[in-house]
Amino acid sequence: MSTWLSSSPLPSPLLPSRTCPTALHPPPPPTATWASRAALRISVSFSRLLTRVTATTTSDARELQQGIAEFYDESSKLWEDIWGHHMHHGFYDPDSTVSVSDHRAAQVRMIEEALRFAGVSEDPSEWPKSVVDVGCGIGGSSRYLAKKYGANCKGITLSPIQAQRGNELAAAQGLADRVSFQVADALDQPFPDGQFDLVWSMESGEHMPDKTKQFVNELARVASPGGKIIIVTWCHRDLGPSEESLQPWEEELLNKICDAYYLPAWCSTADYVKFLESLSLQDIKAEDWSQYVAPFWPAVIRSALTWKGLTSLLRSGLKTIKGALAMPLMIEGYKKDLIKFAIITCRKPE
Repeated sequence: MSTWLSSSPLPSPLLPSRTCPTALHPPPPPTATWASRAALRISVSFSRLLTRVTATTTSDARELQQGIAEFYDESSKLWEDIWGHHMHHGFYDPDSTVSVSDHRAAQVRMIEEALRFAGVSEDPSEWPKSVVDVGCGIGGSSRYLAKKYGANCKGITLSPIQAQRGNELAAAQGLADRVSFQVADALDQPFPDGQFDLVWSMESGEHMPDKTKQFVNELARVASPGGKIIIVTWCHRDLGPSEESLQPWEEELLNKICDAYYLPAWCSTADYVKFLESLSLQDIKAEDWSQYVAPFWPAVIRSALTWKGLTSLLRSGLKTIKGALAMPLMIEGYKKDLIKFAIITCRKPE
């Protein structure tokens, strides 16, 4: 018996043993051990899943940015040749008949109406001295605002072709000393806090993957105290009190448009306003301007169906052709009151 004990000692439950240093702290019962191991496995699995989700999100964001850049690299020359330097909707009197020649004037009118709606002062002593054009295209708005106010303007875009062309046009118009364009991310702008008296976003918000928190946060960050923020963008309709989401057919239509124009998920005007309020921004105003832009997409389609439009379109690339084929979907969205052309403005507290 002593031989058995000496060869296979049993540790006392009260005394420490060399062969069982944890004798004073006996192992947990089998159930506790299983639970601990299961919890550990769940924790590791969740960590791995979170890593994959984060990596996928980052990859998706990069893919979206690349798609946007390539789309505008391809299409900007075509747009400039047919429609000029302003890559946005025109503002029309809903009761008037618009001639083709008036569309470029309507695009300039859109800029003026947006400034009026935001309450940008007509007093020269209160004009903005510094402007950022977020999603600048080839810089039509920047050059217009620089001439109107004598301001220094900086434009950012994801498209190297657009930035280059914008700088060429600024130089050709004698504005190179105060208007410049660069490739940069609107969600991570390369500017210090509070730099600009006027933060201008003309139809770029629809491309932003995080339209409210990250996008609006950056617009507010670079605005100077007392500075104006103007967002003109495509939105989906506001949801009703009993609605949690859009209807399936609405989601399907928007997804087709997103696929053609490299757009992430849409949001409503109410979503923008709610987030602006959460930042304690002042003088928040929003309005649906859909009726004032109604002639625009039919006019774009007509211009695409001209000989010049068709030949230019075929030369421009597959992404541009895909976007052109989706234009009737935009008209359908407007007609069914799903798509809203919104203006949202506010002021940063002083």
